[in-house]
Amino acid sequence: MKNIVIIATGGTIAGSGEAGKSADYAAGKFKVSDILASVPAIQNLAHIQTIQLCNVDSNDMNESRWIELRNLIHQCDKDPQVDGVVVTHGTDTLEETAFFLNLTIHTHMPVVLTGSMRPATAASADGPMNLYQAVALAASDQAKGAGVLAVFSDTIYSGRDIRKSNSYKTDAFEIGHFGSLGYMRDDQVYFLSQSQRPHTLTSPFSDMEIQKLPKVGIVYWHCDADLKILDFMAKEYEGIVTAGSGSGNYGSAWKEYFHKLAKEHVIVRSSRVAQGIVFDSSFFDPERDTISAFTFSPHKARILLMLALMKTRDKQQIRYWFETL
Repeated sequence: MKNIVIIATGGTIAGSGEAGKSADYAAGKFKVSDILASVPAIQNLAHIQTIQLCNVDSNDMNESRWIELRNLIHQCDKDPQVDGVVVTHGTDTLEETAFFLNLTIHTHMPVVLTGSMRPATAASADGPMNLYQAVALAASDQAKGAGVLAVFSDTIYSGRDIRKSNSYKTDAFEIGHFGSLGYMRDDQVYFLSQSQRPHTLTSPFSDMEIQKLPKVGIVYWHCDADLKILDFMAKEYEGIVTAGSGSGNYGSAWKEYFHKLAKEHVIVRSSRVAQGIVFDSSFFDPERDTISAFTFSPHKARILLMLALMKTRDKQQIRYWFETL
């Protein structure tokens, strides 16, 4: 059997509430050893080692914990006895952690994230099956070199494209137009496709030393949005991501202001709309002051911009990364 390390960070999968109920619970209350005890069949899949990195609601995940998690995965990769890693994580920000790791870990070893929508104390908790399938996927040779993956509700997702799309249902994730990478049937792995974009060892950021990330913020456009928020963003952040309407759009006053800000700041134009692509626009950005986010959500565009700013402030290079990663 393979040797799999489970790194626990907390989340709903470790949550506790009133027995039998799935709402009104506190995340990050059970240790990973307690969760494993509820899935005895997992011991038939692999030899398991556990590491409790933290035990928090995923809304309390932050950049320092991302870096700590990345370093821990690299330590596991250096151990010849470790064949794969599973990360348990809250669902609210799982897609951000998965994307960060997909661009920054320097290994082809399987790394799989999972979590749950119902706490461990719910009558029909979904965490045990998700964890069981995550271990099965991490132990599969098919997962080697596939980039950072996530497993949820029998579905295999890419760390690049996974997105939480439902705040309530147990089947809470989707990839939209890009589709899933495959499916799980109990412990059986069925890949249907693979990501063609650079990741892990082929990512331009995977061999970097990361101790601290540049400060990048997201500003949300809405009708009659105040320009003063842009003054604050310009003072506080090295990079700015806009969550615009439609295909990354905003009002004429913001367009004029961005033309001024772009002289000293790197600005990425993304969309608050869940589906679609943000292309360059000769109307909203005639001077190409901003960089189009293309398929990335505002929060993933923020992560990519932070990593890009660690290497360069050359807008053409950053634009290239947004187009190709």
